Amino acid sequence: MIPAQNVYSVRNSGVGGVCMMSSKWRDEQHPSFVNFISSFLSANSFRLNIVPIAPDFIFNCGGVSVAFIFMINYDCNNPGPIFSRAEKLKSQFGHLYVVVILPTKEQNDSFVHSYFRYGMDIGRPTFVPVLDLEMGFEKIVRIAHARGVCKRQDVVSKLKAERERSVQGMDVFLRVVSSIPHVETHDANALIQTVGSIEAIAKASKENILEHTDISSEKADMISRFFRDPKFYLGPKIS
Repeated sequence: MIPAQNVYSVRNSGVGGVCMMSSKWRDEQHPSFVNFISSFLSANSFRLNIVPIAPDFIFNCGGVSVAFIFMINYDCNNPGPIFSRAEKLKSQFGHLYVVVILPTKEQNDSFVHSYFRYGMDIGRPTFVPVLDLEMGFEKIVRIAHARGVCKRQDVVSKLKAERERSVQGMDVFLRVVSSIPHVETHDANALIQTVGSIEAIAKASKENILEHTDISSEKADMISRFFRDPKFYLGPKIS
């Protein structure tokens, strides 16, 4: 359960709303859990409606709709349906989250393996692994509430501006790193994903680069020398 002070903040944020629960999903759950959901929503200023919808939940909160798949029983032997369902629904909803209960290491390992096996795009949709039912639904309410607050405060537009600046920063990074002799754009991408910033790359040894990337030994040596030997780092020019 959300602690009392957090419930109070939700109530007084001005961002309550409506929660629509799938009638099909409701019929598959134990009545005690459905009662828990109803009480939890009421405590957090959400009105519950049970309707035939494609996702398991849709929250209308602060002028934004957020859809959720709530996977209660993840089957290690048959993980495909959850990923195919997520792939189908992500094209129908701008904000879709998949909350998956994974109480055991076996289930968690199976989920991670299957996530990449089925070629999911990171963040499209966002998967949220949790340990139990109550934690899962608390996450759902918190995400819906946060989305509503963001909409109310126009934070989304600020995030878009930040994303554009990030893309511009990435372009500068790629231009700098790919100016190193023999280093190509895909090598630069590998470096930022595994080693990090230009400062981190400048400090990285040849051995460290080889350990964390698939870059060749020759290129790793060139990168390491580039940031340490003036005849290298004063030579290349960024076009």
